[in-house]
Amino acid sequence: MPAMQQLLWGVALILNLATLITFGLDKFQSRRKGARRVPERTLLWMMFLGGLIGGWVAMSLFRHKTVKRSFRIWAIVLTLLSPFWLLVWWWLVTQGAV
Repeated sequence: MPAMQQLLWGVALILNLATLITFGLDKFQSRRKGARRVPERTLLWMMFLGGLIGGWVAMSLFRHKTVKRSFRIWAIVLTLLSPFWLLVWWWLVTQGAV
């Protein structure tokens, strides 16, 4: 795998781990009275910018933000519009799969 692809996949991995951890932190803070929470906008931006898998795994794993309909709708829309899919497409093209 070329160095540029390795770098991009490494960045994607870090973004997904950061998103997963941030969702977990927000879930933890949600159970503490008066604790400072992570804004929903931040969680959605993290998903949009490359943390899709981490965000969806965190939502399932921590059962966080799964009941709030508006958050789920935005998460779906941003998943579909995410630039992450350009990375996937680029990788498929360079592998000769497309």
